[in-house]
Amino acid sequence: MRAISEKLGAAVLAALLVAGMVPALAGAQYIITGNDNKALLEEGQLVIRPEGAQSVSLIDISGKAPVVKATLPIPNSIFGPPTNLAISPDDTLALVAQAVKLNEDASKFVPSDQVHLIDLTLSPPKDIGSITVGKQPSGMSIHPSGKMALVANRAETSLCILSIEGKTVKFVGNVDTEDGVTHVVFTPDGRRALATKFTSNKVCLLEVDGTNVTYTGLDLPVGINPYNADISPDGKLAIVANTGGRGRSDGNIDTVTIIDMEADPPRVIDHVAVGDAPEGIAISPTGEIAVTGNLNGSDAPPNAFFHNPKGSITVLGIEGKKVTKLQEITLGPITEALAFSPDGKWLFVGNLNDQNVSVLKVEGKKVTDTGKPIPLPGRPGAMRGRAR
Repeated sequence: MRAISEKLGAAVLAALLVAGMVPALAGAQYIITGNDNKALLEEGQLVIRPEGAQSVSLIDISGKAPVVKATLPIPNSIFGPPTNLAISPDDTLALVAQAVKLNEDASKFVPSDQVHLIDLTLSPPKDIGSITVGKQPSGMSIHPSGKMALVANRAETSLCILSIEGKTVKFVGNVDTEDGVTHVVFTPDGRRALATKFTSNKVCLLEVDGTNVTYTGLDLPVGINPYNADISPDGKLAIVANTGGRGRSDGNIDTVTIIDMEADPPRVIDHVAVGDAPEGIAISPTGEIAVTGNLNGSDAPPNAFFHNPKGSITVLGIEGKKVTKLQEITLGPITEALAFSPDGKWLFVGNLNDQNVSVLKVEGKKVTDTGKPIPLPGRPGAMRGRAR
């Protein structure tokens, strides 16, 4: 009887899969990186190489060791936060924002307006087109439901709303944020979101109901030049990375801002010093730690007093609503992009000018570099794991 029951269950499941009533079981589990060889930081100066390739790499982390499963020639850019791409909660779709493009004579970068789509269910994954959004699409996040996404239009004062149905992505409209925004992140319940206002040193609170997104008018004062933010898995805390120096190292220590999301209304409750120019911020899926990616002077000219050959990450411990600095680990130059594995046991950090990704082991609140970086075909300016 049990064997018959199992066969019937398998048959029913197969029928439902064919009918599209339940999602297919995901195979690979990806970390995605955006690789830019057109806009380079060399000896602290921006160098434009029109012939340089731009691409995205998909690193499969579902096996015993991470491996680059595919690299696709999709335009992206180091301009903007290292969160200008995203993976859906079911690992079936990836979005890649093309923030800027070269002008006609390839002398400078100008705002673009495209978000590219990748089908992750194919082997290898495949570019399936793009959609038009606002000017200079930058940091983005996919809703926990997987049914919509928000994209920060950095050259405008708005967020772009996208609806997602399977592999079909459509532009729904914009939300006026009054100031330019660089990144946006959802609360775990999907009912609210925070967007970083880089030039006005604030983050704004949004209410979310399906594809209806409303700017509440609440702005929270954070640190100087907030670039990225993340929210803890339990939804109780948000942590905002304040780069200072208008997004570059300047020799001064910068901070992360801690926001109590349970308060009514949410409010800033602390600032924690981390390092010089923390661009990236990611909270572990376990909620035990957060990590910032600090430029640490590695993006500065060699003759600058604050120049360092290497960037760093800062590991922050989370106990309730108290956040404290635990570790600082030196990695490669220009460490700005980072992502955790879905189980929180691994941390991946992009080393821009080394063209690789450091792999670090996470045991509770202790983080250790394995010393086995993953080589990439380009310079990783952005990185994301699965949305949660």
